[in-house]
Amino acid sequence: MNFSNYDEKFNATPIIDAQLEELVTVIVPVFFGLIAITGFLGNSLVIFVVLANPQMRSTTNLLIMNLAIADLLFVIFCIPFTASDYMFYIWPFGEAWCCFVQYMIVATVMVSIYTLVLMSVDRFLAVVHPIWSRAIRTEKTTKIAIFTVWSVIVVASVPVFFTHALEDIPDEPHRWLLCRFDSKNDYISWSTYHITFMIASYFLPLIIISGLYIRMITSLWQQGAGVKMSEESQRGRKRVTRLVVVVVIAFASLWLPIQIIMVLKSFDLYQATSTWTVILQIIAHLLAYTSSCINPVLYAFLSENFRKAFHKAVNCSPRYQSCNSHLPPPRRTSNARTSTTSM
Repeated sequence: MNFSNYDEKFNATPIIDAQLEELVTVIVPVFFGLIAITGFLGNSLVIFVVLANPQMRSTTNLLIMNLAIADLLFVIFCIPFTASDYMFYIWPFGEAWCCFVQYMIVATVMVSIYTLVLMSVDRFLAVVHPIWSRAIRTEKTTKIAIFTVWSVIVVASVPVFFTHALEDIPDEPHRWLLCRFDSKNDYISWSTYHITFMIASYFLPLIIISGLYIRMITSLWQQGAGVKMSEESQRGRKRVTRLVVVVVIAFASLWLPIQIIMVLKSFDLYQATSTWTVILQIIAHLLAYTSSCINPVLYAFLSENFRKAFHKAVNCSPRYQSCNSHLPPPRRTSNARTSTTSM
């Protein structure tokens, strides 16, 4: 999946060409660089905290770490090369790297998204079925689920490698050499490719996540129906409800613009040939890439236990063994209240 490429690049008047080039050389390095740095640091910190603190390796935190790994790989393999596509006239890295980068983009995006699905399943089981799900929600089962997701997606994404290539487009005064979807491939059309990707990476996971979270919130509030609850319990339920709403809205809104643009482009209904259409496409990319930055915040650093573990790991890393006793105890998932408040 090529997230970038102006379909005909700056195939407009020379004045618009100059305006576009000037805008791109300013917007892309600043904003893409800011997101890349933020995403790299945020996800690296999440991985560091979980790996440095064995007490943090609960089922939920293992999923959070896997999400951070997928997002980190996405930041590394997607953002710099998408930025180069916008800024340069040619793809300077060769055809093999072009195919590999496109493969990694799709694979890491899908792993990240389906890790969110696994997390919604984990939360659903913890809240709706807190008793019998204890036998399922174990570290071993979580690792098997993570391994399965990676294995299926890594294999299923292989066709991406064979459906991308370098395309030479002569267009005076420049010669474009672009890394893009190969419309002459023998496997799948561009429109079918993007529709399939949109269904698999957006609509299907969004339906699953939304359905599970709606059921979870309904069950959470029904548990207290007719029962006088403490202020702490009420605050906990409201906090979980707000977080779930934010999670769903963030995923739905950040990925929708680029998904729509990619599908429209595959049907030749969106031409990035003017200043505004190019800017709109860049903004859509930035929104999608922002998800790799906010995931660590939504799923990790909003957790009080995670923040405490992070501070201890950073402050005590040179003498880590002597600081282990001061780290917060691991949060167990033996009851609904504990599980939901640790989101």
